[in-house]
Amino acid sequence: MAKEPQTPQEDELARELAREEQDAEPQAEPVIAEDEREKAIEGAEQAAVDAQVADNPEAEVLAARVEELEQSVAEAKDQALRAAAEAQNVRRRAEHEAEKARKFALEKFVKELLPVVDSLEKALDAMQDGASEAHREGVSMTLKMQHDVLAKFGVEVLEPHGEPFDPQYHEAMAMVPNPEMEPNTVMEVMQKGYLLNGRLVRPAMVVVSQAAH
Repeated sequence: MAKEPQTPQEDELARELAREEQDAEPQAEPVIAEDEREKAIEGAEQAAVDAQVADNPEAEVLAARVEELEQSVAEAKDQALRAAAEAQNVRRRAEHEAEKARKFALEKFVKELLPVVDSLEKALDAMQDGASEAHREGVSMTLKMQHDVLAKFGVEVLEPHGEPFDPQYHEAMAMVPNPEMEPNTVMEVMQKGYLLNGRLVRPAMVVVSQAAH
């Protein structure tokens, strides 16, 4: 059966239907990964900022000023920290010097007082024979009071009889051969030594043993 020719109106209607069907078909969208999408957005934002700065010289000047101020603030913070550390060091040094001065302020006085103690000790030794008990007791009590006062202010007595000779604290007045003692042993203390808060005020004067020939 022969197809009847279409009228112009029918041809136009057919073309219109074809165009509607083509428009109704879903268009394929390019698939873009999420990270690529974010990078594209960030790039677009940065490009917009750069374009804004390029178009606005005042914004560029302000950005440079902000950067300069931030650097100045960082430098000020660093200087403040350094100043605080230095102040703390100065305070510690001052405290150390004050403590040192307090501990050793009596050194000169102690040195002047030691000959008095030596005299009392010699007097007590000389009173063993021929002196009354009352005199010996009086000198002994006075000497004890002197030792107690010295100990109260951090003074220690060095009496190294029988100890190894130590040149840091002892002064050898003589060396005597002694087969009964180890060499370099203190045989006799001729004068006691003294420490003030651990620091030597006067070395002990001693006689030191040496090997017998």
